Amino acid sequence: MNAEFFEALDLIEKERGIPKAYMLEKVEAALISAYKRDKDGNANVRVDIDPEKKTVRMFQQLEVVEEVENPITQISLADAQAQNKRMKLGSILEVEVKTKNLRRLAALTAKQVIVQGIREAERANIVKEYESKREEIVTATVVRVDEMNGNVVLDTGTSNATLLLSEQIPGEHFAVGDRVKVYITEVSRETHGHIVTLSRRHPGLVKRMFELEIPEIADGTVLVRAVAREAGSRTKIAVESRDPNVDPVGACIGNRGARIGAIIDELRGEKVDIVRYSDDPAEFIREALSPAEVISVELDGERSARVTVYPDQLSLAIGKEGQNARLAARLTGFKIDIKA
Repeated sequence: MNAEFFEALDLIEKERGIPKAYMLEKVEAALISAYKRDKDGNANVRVDIDPEKKTVRMFQQLEVVEEVENPITQISLADAQAQNKRMKLGSILEVEVKTKNLRRLAALTAKQVIVQGIREAERANIVKEYESKREEIVTATVVRVDEMNGNVVLDTGTSNATLLLSEQIPGEHFAVGDRVKVYITEVSRETHGHIVTLSRRHPGLVKRMFELEIPEIADGTVLVRAVAREAGSRTKIAVESRDPNVDPVGACIGNRGARIGAIIDELRGEKVDIVRYSDDPAEFIREALSPAEVISVELDGERSARVTVYPDQLSLAIGKEGQNARLAARLTGFKIDIKA
């Protein structure tokens, strides 16, 4: 190991922000581990790294004993005193290891530690960048589609990441080169495995898309108060205007449906109900059950409501397989009992 090694550590510290001291600790631990492995795990060894002198030295530590049972870890008193007269029973004699094998071992170990350190730094930078985008939308490009498991590898601009089949909108298909919006749900700081979890099923995707497509939401005039979603089928989103002159539902729909149309296209045709939010729970529940017409809403307990509709509106209020009622309940946070 020569001066080039220490110069490389200086460069890594400067360009990638990995502390030189941290890398030297890694090299020391790796050298000790490699040497012990070479001696079947029996040897006791100390490594001395001097950045100023640019030297790396290794010392085998031998316990001074009366009768040697393990020559790798022990030395007789007579042999020890031949090297150092002050040695006595129980002392530790350090003998510098100087072999060609050690030089090869040191060079290989240093290289491995540097490569690993760079990988760790790159992963840390990727994690940091994704952390800044957590719960945000990124536009990615399809790099590869795994025909076996349905997972899709995307280039997010930060790194390649996998969109799992379980996080895709049911029924959607991808081709290499497609541009697709994904929502970052989780970022992992673990040293192994996926760094980031991407989703197109998460309700947060719809919320962020409304913020991107609707200027009144982006500037804070219109607020998104709640989202309930069954990906690939239907979403209900509750909106409220802070300006009495701005209709929150109309703002989201846009001229001839242009704004909501762009969102529905990205969601592969998923139906989106835009609901007018109200601080009055009964009124909010009434709106949430649209397009059904509601006669009355009676709050009959904590987070529970009984809703009455016209007989010809019952199936509409409940929805196919109970979906409309289910989404309305999720949107409002109320258990809803509907009757005609």
